[in-house]
Amino acid sequence: MKRHKINPRENWQEKVEKIGFGFHTADSLYWDESVYYEFSMEEIHTIEKATYKLWDKCLEAVQYVIDCKLYKKFHIPEWFIPHIEETWNNDAPAIYGRFDFSLKNGVPKLLEFNADTPTSLFEAAVVQWYWLQDFDSSKDQFNSMHEKLVEYWKYLKKYLYDYTLHFTCVKDNLEDLTTTEYLRDCAIQAGFTTNFVFVEDIGWSSERKEFVDLNNYSIKNIFKLYPYEWLVNEDFGKNIILDKNKTYWIEPSWKMLLSNKAILPILWSLNKYDENLLASYFDDEKFMLENSYVKKPLLSREGANISIVKNGEVISETDGEYGEEGFIYQELCELPEFNNNYPVIGSWVIGQEAAGIGIRESDLLITGNLSRFVPHLID
Repeated sequence: MKRHKINPRENWQEKVEKIGFGFHTADSLYWDESVYYEFSMEEIHTIEKATYKLWDKCLEAVQYVIDCKLYKKFHIPEWFIPHIEETWNNDAPAIYGRFDFSLKNGVPKLLEFNADTPTSLFEAAVVQWYWLQDFDSSKDQFNSMHEKLVEYWKYLKKYLYDYTLHFTCVKDNLEDLTTTEYLRDCAIQAGFTTNFVFVEDIGWSSERKEFVDLNNYSIKNIFKLYPYEWLVNEDFGKNIILDKNKTYWIEPSWKMLLSNKAILPILWSLNKYDENLLASYFDDEKFMLENSYVKKPLLSREGANISIVKNGEVISETDGEYGEEGFIYQELCELPEFNNNYPVIGSWVIGQEAAGIGIRESDLLITGNLSRFVPHLID
């Protein structure tokens, strides 16, 4: 794995905006094509192998949590547990997930799994691919994400209701809207009839006992870029269990277990000493990690409320609004460092298959909301 500095394309802003990437720059630069990472084919195969293996391990862990009724570890409301179990037992359709890896000394180490509302999909699937065509089209990239998304939507068609497929995200968030509309475009290419409705505009018909859009049409299939932990803590979310249609929510609610960092100690307990896992514990076992660890909230986003402790000293931490549900403690695994730049590899699963990677880079030890997305290639 090598980091290269290069000159960005001339008028790169115009180029990325032309393909629908409008949030390339916010308070600071988000899309950064002044650098790229180079991987060997051996490294790509190593990441791909780890992705397949850990996806299987995650599914085994979900079954274990359900069998052993470990929901309290995840702080999931009791009223919602039957819905989780129903979606799992019925094999409710799931599209994607993103493993975040540290690749150091040739071994991918799992930092966390983003299973419910993973972002950076559009950047990984589309934006970096167009960059590569301009930079050096003779090179390759670990990236079959777009093709796999379209094909998997086709596959899922027989599992969903023969009805409109709705897409939703929150208002006033260009990043979420872009990702959601990209997935919608993939579904259209797969032959779906689609509609879009903002989360805030989804209605509930108490008379009909069903979710409705702004046209008062039934919602029977819906992709949401909106976290379950928010949904189930809102009064509106409780209508999910009253819904006569048993709407297919994508991702399905069993993904709540994988999007919660409580899954990390579960994975470790089931697969101790797996080379791709980091030792992880709940609060009552954190002494196992002695004086060096990373403290993570069960539920958090964009690196919020994380503390890195090394030899008893806090060497980096972030603030935020998370942590009320509790924390897990993970073995300290410092990211590889390239001239004070620290990359995290996001390895995507789409339709049960390893599909490609995207890289977030930060000049801090904790990857947060100001981290940059940078492209990659294989050489």
